[in-house]
Amino acid sequence: MSKLAPSLKALINAAHARPGPIPAPRNINDVYKKIEREAVGHRLGRPSWLALTTAATMTMNSPESMVALYNTASTSKSENESVAIAEIMREVGLKCIGFNGVPRTINMLNAFRAELPSSVVASLSTTPSRLPTTSNVDSINNRGRALWDSIYRPLEKKLENKLADAHPDLPVFIISSEYGALFTDPPRSSGANVGRITTSLIAIACLRAQQGVGPQVLSHVFGLRKAWDDGTWKSDPEAGDEAAIKWLVSDEGCTWTLEKVDEVVEALGGGQGSTFAPIKSKL
Repeated sequence: MSKLAPSLKALINAAHARPGPIPAPRNINDVYKKIEREAVGHRLGRPSWLALTTAATMTMNSPESMVALYNTASTSKSENESVAIAEIMREVGLKCIGFNGVPRTINMLNAFRAELPSSVVASLSTTPSRLPTTSNVDSINNRGRALWDSIYRPLEKKLENKLADAHPDLPVFIISSEYGALFTDPPRSSGANVGRITTSLIAIACLRAQQGVGPQVLSHVFGLRKAWDDGTWKSDPEAGDEAAIKWLVSDEGCTWTLEKVDEVVEALGGGQGSTFAPIKSKL
C-alpha cells in the first residue's frame, strides 16, 4: 500500500488540476517596477508596495515571480538593505497563511529562499519568535484583540458573535491564533516587522487576488481606512508619511491598491484569473 498506481499519480498531477506553480511571465519585472514608481510617487514607503506585490504574488503561486520581485526591489541596494527586503518579503509570506493557507506559503517561501544570494541567506534571522508559552499567551491574545477591534470597530463584537454561531471556536482561532499570533508582530530583536497599515495591505492583496471573497475584501478595505481613524497607522511609520497614508486610505488610494493587485493577477494569470478559481472542464 506504500506505492501509488501510475494512473493515480497521473491524476494527482493532471494538467487540469494545475498542480504546479505559475512561471514568471516575461513582463513581470515591468509590472513590479511600475507599481514601485507609482507608490514612490505617492510617497508610500517600501513596505507598502512590497507587501502588496508580495502578497498578490504569493496568492498567485509564482515563486519565479517572487524572486523577480526581490531582484527588482534590491537592485542597486546595499547588502544590508537586500537582507531587509528579503526579511520583509518572507514575513509577508508568513502572514499570507491566514488568508491563503499553509501549503502555498511553504512552497513559495522554500522556493524563494533557494534562489536568494547565499550571502543574503546567511544573514537572515534564524530565531523563531511566535512560540506560545505560559509567559506570553496573554500578550498574544491582547495583541489579537487590539488588532481585531481596530479593523472591525464598531462591529467587532457583532462579527465575533456571528462567527461563534458558525462554530464556537471560529472566533477563538481567528482572534488568538491569526490576529494575535500571526498578523501582529511579537517582541523580537531580529527579522522584519510588518505593521498595521502593511498588514491591511496584505489582507486586501491576498483576498483580491484569490477572487470569490468580496465581503472579506470589503471588510479589509474598511480595516485599512480605520487605521487612519483610530491613529494606529502611526505604529507603522515605514509604510509612509502622514500625507501618503491619508492618500492611501482615500477612495483614490484604495482604488489604486485594488487596481495594482489586479495588474499582478492579470500578468501572472495570463488573463485567466486567480489560481484559486474553479478548475476548468477538460472538454
